[in-house]
Amino acid sequence: MAEQLPRRPRRGPVRREPPDAEGAMEVAARFLGTRPRTRWELTRRLRRAGAAPEVIEATLERLAELGYVDDVAFARWWLEQRDRHAPRGRRMVEAELRQHGVPREVVETLREAEAELPPETEEARARIALERHLRGRPMPEDRPALQRLGTFLVRRGFDPQTVRRTLRRQAAEGEDLADESS
Repeated sequence: MAEQLPRRPRRGPVRREPPDAEGAMEVAARFLGTRPRTRWELTRRLRRAGAAPEVIEATLERLAELGYVDDVAFARWWLEQRDRHAPRGRRMVEAELRQHGVPREVVETLREAEAELPPETEEARARIALERHLRGRPMPEDRPALQRLGTFLVRRGFDPQTVRRTLRRQAAEGEDLADESS
């Protein structure tokens, strides 16, 4: 039987003094070091660190003045990241933004700004998501496989109409390519 190593004594929770204004700014700076954050996320982090409400508000105001806390900029960044790395439908992106604490007004503003873009934007995202999912494989022709692809896109936040249009176009292009190679 293997020899057991001696256990290290458990430490209890570390008791620290609540951060003052300078300490709160350090906590926030470290938290912002990985990616942009929303005002709501920073508030939660500073509360968890034990900062007083006045200190939290002053820190957030200072960070906003410096341009480090901007929910609109965060939402645009999030949309850009989604489009680049993991395309999602508008509904899912909006849900993710709300989970990060982006105010409803900001989400509405972004929705209106997106309405000015070409109407194919949502379908283009669905096509990219589908192509990445297929990874170069041909579009399946059997109904169950097409239904699974449709379900995949719906889970990614695309509405059923966009999913149907995307699948039809992708299938039609696949047939066109097959006809050209013959």
